[in-house]
Amino acid sequence: MTLRSLDEPYYDHTQPGTVIRVLCILFIFWMCLVAMATSWMLYLVPGLLFVVMLLFHSLNVRIDDDAMHLRFGVGLLRKSIPLETIDSCRTIRNSLMYGFGIRYVFDGWMWNVSGLDAVQLTLPDGKHFRIGTDEPKALEAAINQAIGSSAKTDIAAS
Repeated sequence: MTLRSLDEPYYDHTQPGTVIRVLCILFIFWMCLVAMATSWMLYLVPGLLFVVMLLFHSLNVRIDDDAMHLRFGVGLLRKSIPLETIDSCRTIRNSLMYGFGIRYVFDGWMWNVSGLDAVQLTLPDGKHFRIGTDEPKALEAAINQAIGSSAKTDIAAS
């Protein structure tokens, strides 16, 4: 096991949004080839899909000493979850019906860009927060290491 320097994150990984990219590109091509009957749609729909691709083309998860930081695409959609608000985490497999993007699922929020694997955080109020990932075991290990170190730091500061 290697030692981590204080300014180095516990985890920093960007997952490509393959599903979103492919669907947007296919729909843009379909619009250009098939739906040329109305010219305003030829510009509006591909333009909107391009914006969706910019916003959701990837999901970056970064864990530092204080929080877990999530950032979709170019970074306009972001969220930070303080480590002290995470009680536990575990890897799970999402249903395909949950879809992709930012959405509320039956017991909490989900941020997912591609695939069905996720890490589910349990928060102090009993709610959950799911983070889609292509590295579920690595992300779970990094979260557990970070919240363990966070708890030790809190005890030392008391």
